[in-house]
Amino acid sequence: MARLATLFLWSCWLALSLAAGPLRAQTPDAGPGVAVPNAPGLASPPLPPVGTPTTAPAAPRRLGHPRFLKIEAEPAGLATVRRLHPRATVPDSLTALRTVRELVLALQADAYLTASADDMRWGRDTVRVRLYVGEQFRWAYLHNGNLGDGLLTRAGYREKFFRRTPWHPADWAALQERVLTEAENQGFPFATIGLDSLRITGRDIAGRVVLKRGPAVYFDSLQIVGTSKTKKRFLTKYLQLAPGTPYSQQRVDAAAALLRQLPYVRLRAVPEVRFARNQARVYLLLDERPSNQFDAIVGLLPNANGASGVQFTGDVTINLRNLRGGGKQVGLQWRKVDALSQLFDFNYLHPNIFGTPLEVGGTFNLYKQNDAFLTIRPRVQVSYPTARAGRLTFYAEQRSSRLLFDSLAYDKASKQTKLPDYVDSEYTSYGFGYSRANLDDIYFPHRGLFVSAQGGVGTKIIRRNASISEALYAGLALRSTQYSFGGRAERYWPLGRQGVLLVRARGEGLFNQQFFLNDLFRLGGLNSLRGFTENQFYTNAYGVGTVELRQFTGPEGYVFIFADQALLRAYDPVLLSSRALDKPTGLGAGLSFRTAAGLFQFVYSVGRSEFLNTGFSLSNSKVHFGLTSRF
Repeated sequence: MARLATLFLWSCWLALSLAAGPLRAQTPDAGPGVAVPNAPGLASPPLPPVGTPTTAPAAPRRLGHPRFLKIEAEPAGLATVRRLHPRATVPDSLTALRTVRELVLALQADAYLTASADDMRWGRDTVRVRLYVGEQFRWAYLHNGNLGDGLLTRAGYREKFFRRTPWHPADWAALQERVLTEAENQGFPFATIGLDSLRITGRDIAGRVVLKRGPAVYFDSLQIVGTSKTKKRFLTKYLQLAPGTPYSQQRVDAAAALLRQLPYVRLRAVPEVRFARNQARVYLLLDERPSNQFDAIVGLLPNANGASGVQFTGDVTINLRNLRGGGKQVGLQWRKVDALSQLFDFNYLHPNIFGTPLEVGGTFNLYKQNDAFLTIRPRVQVSYPTARAGRLTFYAEQRSSRLLFDSLAYDKASKQTKLPDYVDSEYTSYGFGYSRANLDDIYFPHRGLFVSAQGGVGTKIIRRNASISEALYAGLALRSTQYSFGGRAERYWPLGRQGVLLVRARGEGLFNQQFFLNDLFRLGGLNSLRGFTENQFYTNAYGVGTVELRQFTGPEGYVFIFADQALLRAYDPVLLSSRALDKPTGLGAGLSFRTAAGLFQFVYSVGRSEFLNTGFSLSNSKVHFGLTSRF
């Protein structure tokens, strides 16, 4: 019984060893070894025979020669050893020692706790090993000692897993790890676990699992070390590390991932924790990162149709992040790419609404297409950011589009014999969104994954226009259900020292019985499909795949080549009923680098489309460039 208790203590040590990873093989030395029963990894195995020294000149030393490994054991044990498929030949004596040790450890990990290498005999070309396999130990039972049932259940404990089942050290070590993880996430980071009332009967092992929780620890406060101007109050709520709450190692580990999602801070190192007087103080090593953006390009064009005067065109973007250190964000963009069309976007994000981790945001989009229609799209959303599960979002959106008529167009519309390509409509939808990012850098990633998806459903209502004959609406479904979906996935792989491979897939879909041009997505340009004019394609569903190879020349500079391949259902803006499946392709190259005025990007691209009847041609090439300044 004393021998079995000693062996059981050795098996517990082995369990911890297996949990930490395989041990390194011991290199035999010339001194006498210390014999430790059933511990071949600690004992010094017998050394290979040494030849008689001579005074002749020493020949070049050989590191070793192949040997046959002959394993002997009792018949039942030999069958067990064969299932492990040990090596029949080894290249040298050191590998023979390692092979025998790994074989014994594998047997003990398979519940043969008394397995040992009792004897090793070295021959010229053969190594004979006498193994003792013994019996496979098993659990008689493992009872709950002083742990609550809830803690054991969350740790994955089930009594049937530890009754009349093999006593695998790895299973016991895994249970200990899960229980300790649950304890340190409930305010007991110094908890220890062990077996009590241990009883060994034959090959059956019984006991109780006992947890020593240690002192209860609570969060004290956050300390910011670095140049970041972000307020501790915001970070405390954002990271859910409120003072006075029980300590949770899981929340501390998640803090780094959450901080990397903030564009206005740079995380220098993982958060550190210091314990004193049953309190835990978390130190965040954060530096300020320029994230505010202001870009403005303004141009002048003559008025259309020969009218006197000029019109303004241009692109103005303003993004203000981390206002007053509280994490609030405001964005505004105005674009007027031609004389008659313009776009306006506004967004606002307010984190920690009412002291909760929730974020409340709103967006407003306005699009005016020539003198044909005006579309506005307000949206309100509530998001819950997490480190492990990603960001969950619920949103409500309304899309309203109405026709624009001057006096001449009004007379023309009243004489039409069919509906125009644009109609007055409203679409109110509700949906969910999800996103997750584990990029190493939010602006210039070298590795990581980003995914996002959203889906919504709502009611689409077509409004009759007073300037259009009511008879033209006959047979039209004025009220219908409409579905919308969208998704995006990006993966970055580092190549060599400064290379990065980007693979991206994105797409959107709008599904309804009938579509008009002011319902559809617009695709084309630098931000969607390079090689084509801005917003050149009308479509209700599309997918774009991108492969881009970047070679960084500095922390914020790189050159790149890319290929964009799209699949979409293209609508003819002149004849709405004419549509076809198209596979446009965009190819090109570019560069991006930091200047004193901001981040400059230049892209040269060509495109091919069967629907547009265009091919790869220098005459149809596109040049995109932009300057982004951050402060």
